[in-house]
Formats: sequence, C-alpha cells, structure tokens
Amino acid sequence: MDLEGARFTPWEMPVNQQNGIQISLPDLVTVLSFQSVKDYDDYLSRLRQIPKALDQVTIQMRKGMSDNLMPPRFLLEKALDQCNSIAIQSPEKSPFAQPFFRFPKGFSETDQQELRRAGLAAVKESVLPAYARFTAFMREEYVPKGRTEPGIWSLPDGAARYRYVIRRMTTTEMTPEEIHALGLQQVEETEAQMLSLAHKLGFNDLASLNAHIKSERQFYANSGEQLLDLYAKYVREMESQLPSLFGHLPNSKLEVILMEASRAKNAVPADYTGGTADGSRPGHINVNEWDPEHRLLLNVEAIAYHEGIPGHHLQISIAQELSDLPQFRKYEDYTAFVEGWAFYSERVAKEVGRYQDPYSDYGRLENEMWRAIRLVIDTGVHDKHWSRQQMVDYFHRYTAMDEPNVQSEVDRYIAWPGQALAYKLGQLEILKLRQYAKDQLGRGFDIRAFHDEVLGSGALPLDILDQRVHEWVKQQKSAQPN
Repeated sequence: MDLEGARFTPWEMPVNQQNGIQISLPDLVTVLSFQSVKDYDDYLSRLRQIPKALDQVTIQMRKGMSDNLMPPRFLLEKALDQCNSIAIQSPEKSPFAQPFFRFPKGFSETDQQELRRAGLAAVKESVLPAYARFTAFMREEYVPKGRTEPGIWSLPDGAARYRYVIRRMTTTEMTPEEIHALGLQQVEETEAQMLSLAHKLGFNDLASLNAHIKSERQFYANSGEQLLDLYAKYVREMESQLPSLFGHLPNSKLEVILMEASRAKNAVPADYTGGTADGSRPGHINVNEWDPEHRLLLNVEAIAYHEGIPGHHLQISIAQELSDLPQFRKYEDYTAFVEGWAFYSERVAKEVGRYQDPYSDYGRLENEMWRAIRLVIDTGVHDKHWSRQQMVDYFHRYTAMDEPNVQSEVDRYIAWPGQALAYKLGQLEILKLRQYAKDQLGRGFDIRAFHDEVLGSGALPLDILDQRVHEWVKQQKSAQPN
C-alpha cells in the first residue's frame, strides 16, 4: 500500500492542524524516557537537531507548492497558530523545557542545574529560532497558497487519491458511493435508538432533547480538572469488568494525563498514546482541557472506554506483548481494526452494565451517531463536493454535540481524508463476526474466547480478520461434543 500510494507523494503535504512536525515534536516530552542523565543528554541532542528537521520538512512543503499539493488555507492558518504559539514562548515556558523542571528522584543538584542550564540554552538557541523561521515560512510563503476547496477531489488526481486512502484506511474495496449509502442507513438506525431513549427521558423528539442538553449548564464541564477526573474514574471502574470479557489481559499500565496545550485547541476531546512493550512507560489517555465550559460531559464515559479500556490501551498493549509475532506485526496499526475495535469497545461496556446514567448512555448513542455521520460527510466533502458548512449543518441536524467538538471534527475529516471511515466499518465487521460465531457455536460461544481470538494476532486487515475468525469457529465446532 505504501508503494502504491507513493505516486501521490503524500510527504509533500506534511503539515495541517491535525498532523505535522509542529505538533508531534512537543509530544516528545510525553513519550521519551527521562530516567537517567543519558536520557537527558539524548534529549538535548534531539533538541539541537530540531532546526534540521524543520528545514527538511520545509523543503518538502516547497516541493508540494510547486506540484499544487496544498492543504486548505483555513486549516493552514490553524497550523500557523500552532507554530507561532511555540515560537513566541519564553524558554522556561516552552513545552520542550518541561523535563528540565521535573527531574526524577536521585539526580544530584549539580546534575539538575547543569542539565537545566543546557536544556534552556538548547530551547533558546535551537528550538525557538527554528520554530520562528518555520512560522515565518508558513505565514509568508505557504499559508497564502493554501487551496480554497476543502475536498481532496480538488487536488491533482483527487478521485484516485480518495479511493486509495479509502482502501488504505478501511482495508476494504468499498466505493465512496457505497460508503455514503451505508452511512445514511446507519444514521437512520441510530436515530431510532436515540429517539427511543429520548422518549424514556420524557421528550417527544430528539430536537427537544438536544435543545435541553445544549441549554442546561449541568451537562457541561466546569474545568479541565473535572474532565481529567471523569476519564480516570471511568477507566478505573471498567477495570473490574475486564475478566468477564477477556481471558488475556495486558501488563501495561494506563494513565490519564492532560493533552499538550499547543495542540489542544484543534484536537479531539481525548486521544491515546501507546505505552512501551517493556512497561517502562504506561499508555496515556490525553485529555483535552481547552475551553472546558463548552465541552459536553455526555460522551466522556464512552470516549474513556474507547481510548482506554477495553479500547485502544487494551488492544494495543496486548499486541505489543504478544510473544509469538515478529516485531512488525506487533506494531502494525490498520486503522479499520484499531479504531473499529475501540469503537466496538464502547458498546461492549454497555453490555456489562456501564452507562448507568441515562444521559451518559445518550452520549454513547451520540458517539454511535457521530461515527455514522462520518461515513456521510467524509464522502460528502471528498467525493460529492460538499462545503464545510454542509458538514457542520449535518452534525447539528442529528446530534447535540458541543460546538468545539463539531468544529474540530469537520476540520479533521477535511485534513485527514478517509481516516474517519474506518471506525464504523471496523466496528460493523467485528459485530458481524461475533454474531456469526454466536450463531455457529450456540451455547458453546464464549465471549472471552472470541475477544482473545480477535486480539490474539495483533491488528489485521478486515478480510484477514474475517478469515481468522471463520477458521477459529470451525475449530471450535469440531471440538464440541456431538
């Protein structure tokens, strides 16, 4: 797939508000080890090489400009803000300086002082000037040439590009037209489930329930700390349910931390960073605390299960710890499998009694609608030439989703064509396979064994997962007593 996609030279469009070196570099402080003086020396070396890295990315971006490969201008303006926010910070306030103000126990005072001095000097002399140059390039050369249309169709070979990313992200041969039609069907089915719950809550229709949610302060966060605490609460409570769902659990630990501030404004409500296979660094749920007063609490529980357990953390950690797979299999990240599993996990949590608050359960259904809508509006903007406003309007028509989330979501789909399709398609495949196994095995079906089988070979393309589960069912049937 990489070789096939190389003809589209994706490296010539390496920066937008969703992805890019300008936001990945600050995250180094959350993924690197800072346990020894050598760790700090290695980090200092990385800081001094940031100018070279940004210069190399700039070369590729200039190539993209000459080949008319440009992201939308309005997204580049957001990326420019990200760059500038780092460039103008003092060395002491820079995210790159954080490790020099929180040394582990055992570091001598002399080492701490020397490393802090060297670190702040590297940030001041290497990192900040490099970000300033990159910001100037973005402002003066790159952003003004951003494209005006949001859809990938407006790029050279746009239709072929979109079909390629669909295959890449979903591991299916579905066409944009087929995915759009499936999305409309899923929206209709999910709307019926939401309406049933609305009636139980005393509302005649979804519009009145959504209006109630949007207008009531109790459904919104009060602070970033409250959001952080809620995510931590839900994943800790879910831990006790895991033995009823899985025979094999990971050793890797999970922590809930705040998202890096430089990317929070344009980011999702929360996301996941994997831990290390040796357990030296836990997995992280990164919680977005930007503008908390406008963030709904309804879907926090579902997102906690999605990003943490039994979602991303459990699946990715198990894959890393498998002893009988080669390394490339342990770390493969087929989006349809990884995101499909995480989305499936939101529903599994419901099946073991989570979402006791009916409004939290409505938030779960909002998440179901959210992923169904993705099928419609991703294909809408990239294949059917929808405008950004059409995407926003479609979200508001079917959900009570808070405004920061709606805005960041539509911009994400524009910046990252096809990725959002993987969630629903992957979830539907896992649900289909589970129903097949239940139908075939009857009373012999064991949900723990099924989950262990799905996760027991790392992430897989959906067609290979289908083959694996069918072979497993055949083996289980043959082992059943007559």
